[in-house]
Amino acid sequence: MQPDIRSFVAVGDSFTEGMSDLRPDGGYRGWADLLAERLASRTEGFRYANLAVRGKLIGQIVQEQVPAAAAMRADLVTLVGGLNDLLRPRYDLGRVRDRLEEAVETLAPSCGTLVLMRSPGRRGPVLERYRPRMEALFGILDELAARHGAVVADLYTSQALSDPRLWAEDRLHLTAEGHRRVAEAVWQTLGRAPEWDWTAPLPLVPPPGWMQRRRADLRFARMHLLPWIGRRLAGRSSGDGRPCKRPELLPWPVPGAGRAAAAGGQAPPADLEAAG
Repeated sequence: MQPDIRSFVAVGDSFTEGMSDLRPDGGYRGWADLLAERLASRTEGFRYANLAVRGKLIGQIVQEQVPAAAAMRADLVTLVGGLNDLLRPRYDLGRVRDRLEEAVETLAPSCGTLVLMRSPGRRGPVLERYRPRMEALFGILDELAARHGAVVADLYTSQALSDPRLWAEDRLHLTAEGHRRVAEAVWQTLGRAPEWDWTAPLPLVPPPGWMQRRRADLRFARMHLLPWIGRRLAGRSSGDGRPCKRPELLPWPVPGAGRAAAAGGQAPPADLEAAG
């Protein structure tokens, strides 16, 4: 029997904030909200906080989110961070290691279960460029988890989550279906009974043509890459001045409509089209 999880705090950056899983109101949902929805549907009085903010570096996460999360004394805490650091030209693995260790040393004793993640990577040349950094980061996470009794959700080795069709147009964030798979992956990492196979590959479809790929590349460069470069040159971040969406550990409502879909109890859709 698994212990009840009556409270959950999510800590991290845009991945945990939920980009790019848009809700009808224009906000972001994401895997953490989906996981909270499923836990709430099974536990009366469940509470949830999401402290994640897009663009945050691991040092900012440690300074701004970790103390608040530790003070909440939750049954479950998830920590995802460090990927924004490794995208920077002046990447310092030693500094990232130190900040991650500080975070884990603070969070692990303060919660029932601490979950770390080997984050997914989109298939393509960008991942290949950063693969050594990612794998070094994930080695640190494995070491810290073993030392402090945390568990690691391994999303990185999933072939399905590397499929470009599960990534948004910005090529940095997962689609709604990608987030749904992550929620199921974390659910299973917690020792809960699987409800569907989140690692199942997407249906085979003909690859997009050369012209379609080039149009997608141009759209990506214009709408996402150039603004990202502009922010880096200006020393700004997409999360500057932005509050987290659930700063307090409060009861999490369980809407009647769409509960089954949010809980991840459906098989993956079979009509996804190839992405550029």
